[in-house]
Amino acid sequence: MAVRTRYAPSPTGYLHVGGAWMAFFTWLFTRHEGGQFVLRIEDTDRSRSTEAFEAAILEDLRWLGITSEEGPDAGGPVGPYRQTERAALYREHAEILVARGAAYPCYCLPEELEAERRRAAEEHRPYRYSGRCRDLTAASRAEMEAAGRRATLRFRVPPSRGPIVVDDLVLGRVEFAAEDLDDFIIERSDGTPLYNFANVVDDRAMRITHITRGAEHLSNTPRQFLMYEAFGWEQPRVAHFPSLLGVDRKKLSKRHGDTAVREYKAQGYLPEALVNFFALMGWYPEDGREIFSVEEMIARFRISDVGKSGAVFDVQKLTWMNGVYLQEALRRTPDRVVDLVTNALRDAGLLDGDAGPAQRAYIARVVGIMGERLRLPKDVLTYGDFFFRDEIEYDPQAVRKQFHGQTTAAMLGRLREALARVEPFDLAGIEKAVRDTATTLGLESKDVIHPLRLALTGKTVGPGLFELIEVLGKERVLTRLAGAVRLAEATAAHGGGM
Repeated sequence: MAVRTRYAPSPTGYLHVGGAWMAFFTWLFTRHEGGQFVLRIEDTDRSRSTEAFEAAILEDLRWLGITSEEGPDAGGPVGPYRQTERAALYREHAEILVARGAAYPCYCLPEELEAERRRAAEEHRPYRYSGRCRDLTAASRAEMEAAGRRATLRFRVPPSRGPIVVDDLVLGRVEFAAEDLDDFIIERSDGTPLYNFANVVDDRAMRITHITRGAEHLSNTPRQFLMYEAFGWEQPRVAHFPSLLGVDRKKLSKRHGDTAVREYKAQGYLPEALVNFFALMGWYPEDGREIFSVEEMIARFRISDVGKSGAVFDVQKLTWMNGVYLQEALRRTPDRVVDLVTNALRDAGLLDGDAGPAQRAYIARVVGIMGERLRLPKDVLTYGDFFFRDEIEYDPQAVRKQFHGQTTAAMLGRLREALARVEPFDLAGIEKAVRDTATTLGLESKDVIHPLRLALTGKTVGPGLFELIEVLGKERVLTRLAGAVRLAEATAAHGGGM
């Protein structure tokens, strides 16, 4: 049988990393098996579902490269693919269950059910629905309806049912005791279906063979399997993936990075970095290796290799991985990285409007020498904002440490004279001028390089010194060195203070 899977988000908010992680694993499994991936929108929560959120979810999935063969945007033979458009199907199947005695109307009022819950709490026992409407006569039901009570629909859990066995593709054999389940509601009093019931009907109608989802849905499985039995349908295979955890091994939350995928996109994370990171949360295809192309992941993926313990979402590791992919993108598609860095510069107010060809060429040169420091586009602001400012800010502590005594001012003056003579102003000439000056002054290179870096950038760390001098250009370098000489003289005059 051909594998068919589905991802079924609710459009009540943006796609978060937890949902994207689950969608990717489902897609990855499907692609490995050569199957079909179906997208279904579970929008029965009309108070919170919006078309805007649906459009955003579809957009974010496409950005991640998670494509579907069928769905609300692609269409398909078993649509419609929004639950709000499938009401007639749910009603039809609810009536089938009632006709078979597998479901019954429940007229209990909310306050009556709440009273049952309170009694269970007072008696220190788990709450289970009492079943008071389970065997109402036709006359009793008519009396309830005449009194204006609107019925929900409950599924009748077979009283003598043995354990419900789930052969999970990740967790292995899991058993549930039927007596621990009470008769659960499958349809609200307004006729709208609840999650478990709608899922069973939709998954069957859409010919879903494998259901992959988070471990938090494991408790839904016995209820869903009972409904499959009541309909006389074959149960799909299920796989419950481990819960996402923060680096503190606690449930993933926003403080750990569980935020909207589009927020990661806005920060300059690349989709290929995100999906590579997703794959390695809970799945370990090869010891010691962490960078895999999508094609490699599809070829290597085995659902049996997925771990059972919680998967850790480590933003620092994701950021490192993004840096690897940024460097690869810089080699293959440099304009893509330039676009991301340009946006970061614009957001920081260091660039007005669109960058012209000359500006883009300059940004590309800056990005090219940032090296592994560039893990996110905004890192250009941390390590290289001086490339885009006329006035630079000096680290006061670094100035007190590096610009001490009149000898520093004199040394910077000699460096300025040497660099002024470099022609052409290229990497080889710049390095020779700096090292020759150090030799002439009887200094080690490091005693020249550190003050020179501070003089030109205001920082003590950053890209390679000779490379950044070449990119800054002779005019800027000479201007900044002149200012640094004055700063060093003033610092010396004040005994090392500024």
